[in-house]
Amino acid sequence: MKENFWKKLNKPFFVLAPMANVTDWAFRKIITKCGRPDVFYTEFLPCDGIVHDKKRFEKELYFEKSEKPIVVQLFGSKPDNFYKCAQLAQKLGYDGIDINMGCPDKSVEKQGAGAALILVPELAKKIIKETKRGAGKLPVSVKTRIGYNKIETKEWISKLLEMEPAAITIHGRTRKEMSKVPAHWDEVGISAKMAKDTETLIIGNGDVANLKDARQKAKDYELDGVMIGRAIFANPWFFNEKIDIKKIKPKERIELLLDHIDNFLKLWGDKPSGVINIDKIKKFFKVYVSDWPADTDRTGAKELRAKLMTAKNKQDIVDILSKES
Repeated sequence: MKENFWKKLNKPFFVLAPMANVTDWAFRKIITKCGRPDVFYTEFLPCDGIVHDKKRFEKELYFEKSEKPIVVQLFGSKPDNFYKCAQLAQKLGYDGIDINMGCPDKSVEKQGAGAALILVPELAKKIIKETKRGAGKLPVSVKTRIGYNKIETKEWISKLLEMEPAAITIHGRTRKEMSKVPAHWDEVGISAKMAKDTETLIIGNGDVANLKDARQKAKDYELDGVMIGRAIFANPWFFNEKIDIKKIKPKERIELLLDHIDNFLKLWGDKPSGVINIDKIKKFFKVYVSDWPADTDRTGAKELRAKLMTAKNKQDIVDILSKES
């Protein structure tokens, strides 16, 4: 019998958020090297697509034992497909399954998925039920927001708690607010109070600056854990309390970027010409090439990023970086 890993975590625990085209194995491998979170998530993946053509998503579903516990996050609106994907998650060896009920992306919402499920709580409940049925002993969790067009934390979260998920991650904004306003952590705290006499863990998410801030928010709002998303782009060492990012030398950052590119090629493959999907890599340049001053011996970070954006393939990137390392 596979144990519910959530119950074994020390509190507060810290989680890396599922992010599309970001948190694949190539990036998670880097975060493992820098200092890993207590729990990893995959990118959020489409139930319908996986059921239709599982082979197409093999690379997105790939993980290594060193990443455990790892949760696969799924989005969709068809309960039966969640059931089938939950069965697959068991076979693949995941530690848990998370249902995305918070993504505001229009292409996701057009499918009746993500944040759109906030508008149809009965369908949301049925999806949780079918996921749990297919998951066997794997814990099923939910990631969501505090409402759709307006804050309705109590109404919405109470519906989810009825289904007894292992955990609920709450992004402290409505769908309408996107990320345009500060996260309403008081509403996340209300959710924690609602779940106090249940088995469901509450994880807060939104505007977390650093690990010290995450610990304080967990304490202030009586949370079991905190999920970190965008902050990882500013600091790949976010989860490593022993590292002072201000002391990380540019050479070490450059080496880390090169490692990420190598991971990317191992996962996604490469063409004989050395061409990769360069746009997928370019979004990461600022993660590694930032926060160092220009001086007589080294190109400034902003100037170097500008050069890197002109790269057309891996060799271009290597050539540009080799002059700086």
